[in-house]
Amino acid sequence: MEGLQCSWRHCLSGLLVQLLLAICFFSYLRVSWDCPKEYPRPEPSSSDAIARVLHGSPALVSTPQPSTPQNLLILLWTWPFNNPVPLSRCSDLRPGTADCQITANRKVYRRADAVIVHHWEVGFSPKIQLPPSPRPTSQRWVWFTMEPPENCPKMRALDGLFNLTMSYRSDSDIFTPYGWLVPRGDQPIAPPLNLSAKTGLVAWAVSNWREGSARVRYYNQLRLHLPVDVYGKGHRPLPRQGMQQHLAQYKFYLAFENSQHPDYITEKLWKNALQAPAVPVVLGPSRSNYERFLPPDAFIHVDDFPSPQVLAQHLLALDKDDARYLRFFRWRETLRVVSGSWALAFCKACWRLQEGPRYQTVASIATWFT
Repeated sequence: MEGLQCSWRHCLSGLLVQLLLAICFFSYLRVSWDCPKEYPRPEPSSSDAIARVLHGSPALVSTPQPSTPQNLLILLWTWPFNNPVPLSRCSDLRPGTADCQITANRKVYRRADAVIVHHWEVGFSPKIQLPPSPRPTSQRWVWFTMEPPENCPKMRALDGLFNLTMSYRSDSDIFTPYGWLVPRGDQPIAPPLNLSAKTGLVAWAVSNWREGSARVRYYNQLRLHLPVDVYGKGHRPLPRQGMQQHLAQYKFYLAFENSQHPDYITEKLWKNALQAPAVPVVLGPSRSNYERFLPPDAFIHVDDFPSPQVLAQHLLALDKDDARYLRFFRWRETLRVVSGSWALAFCKACWRLQEGPRYQTVASIATWFT
């Protein structure tokens, strides 16, 4: 009997111990579920950062993140250039995707899943103009610019603050080019060019005239050998309404960029030339960079000629040879131009943020972008 009592007491003790362990375990789970976690952002090793920068992409560190909800709240910290624009339903632009709630109301900052910061409005005083820190748990910051590096001051002040990059650079997390070509699909074929309506030879619209810039220096040499009609401040007036129709009267358009940087190919090519349409004569990144986005016979690159004089002779020869000139428009048989917009850029951010639970830190925007 005494043996049985001892066994019974041992069993009871064991049950009590298991009960206490179970209570502790569920208490731990409850604390874990109720308490939000702040996920760490470890600094990258120098070798990892250098390797990524050399490959042309931001130095990123991936750490765990809670799953991303489908209907995200995205805050535009500022309107680009302080100019409000109409927003689009992202599901209308890409059917079958969830919409994001996109707003410029800063009152939602603490609840926002992501904040898009356009560099132009914060670059002069980042410490004052950036969103307040510490940021809400799991909120992502998106650095956004469509300007070249020289128009983005104080990028070093942004080190370690942002999670995603968004720009015209194709190695951005969110690629937002000024324009691109897409297959025509069931769109009607573009009508043949009416060469008789092209009464002008070369046009150039320029708003930022800097005498020492590469494009102005090249133009000053080119105009010695052929006529160029220049539009913009201090030159011929060119109203925005009907601008493309006016430029369509010219055979060639000088799509000269104000800066030469990888992938910096702006509306000067997409809208002013290709959509006019006129044959673009480009000055910007290398020919191989342009050919990533365009057929090689859709444009003329200044680097293909030893001097502006030789380029001028080439354009004058094309002006007299209709068959050779029309070859520059063969792409229009199967492709069409799509131009970017602010609303589409914000929706691209929406779609990218919905892709999956990935938390990142951009170690140095300045190192990557310049």
